[in-house]
Amino acid sequence: MNHVIDPQADDLLEATYRADFAMGEHSARHLRRILRLYLTAWDLLDVADAAELALTELIANVVRHVPGRRCQTLIFLLPAGGVRVEVADGCPELPRAALGDALDEGGRGLVLVDAVTDRWGAEPRRDGRGKTVWFECLATKAADG
Repeated sequence: MNHVIDPQADDLLEATYRADFAMGEHSARHLRRILRLYLTAWDLLDVADAAELALTELIANVVRHVPGRRCQTLIFLLPAGGVRVEVADGCPELPRAALGDALDEGGRGLVLVDAVTDRWGAEPRRDGRGKTVWFECLATKAADG
């Protein structure tokens, strides 16, 4: 069951990958490649498709809704087995999943994130400047346990 929860910062390790730059037309593709490299090294290919799709949706939201398109992307290996990805930006408005009209061209990104990840959420940044949107994809054995 997918649900939105507050992240437990104490449960996280240091970010393995961190990038801070303005997103462009090809940024999601490059970040998916980087994410897949880490997932391959961590033997987490069972979550690769879901994690790549969710990352693409979060980056698309930055491109569409964040002035300047600047964000910070972080990738964490979860101790229990899985990956956590965070996308932080300077826009304070928290995103919300919304079901649009069947003919709408957008508006379903967070519905997809909810459908393909084990957990996701959005919260104001601790420094008060913007927000962080994150998701977790757990390895099959971690999700079963």
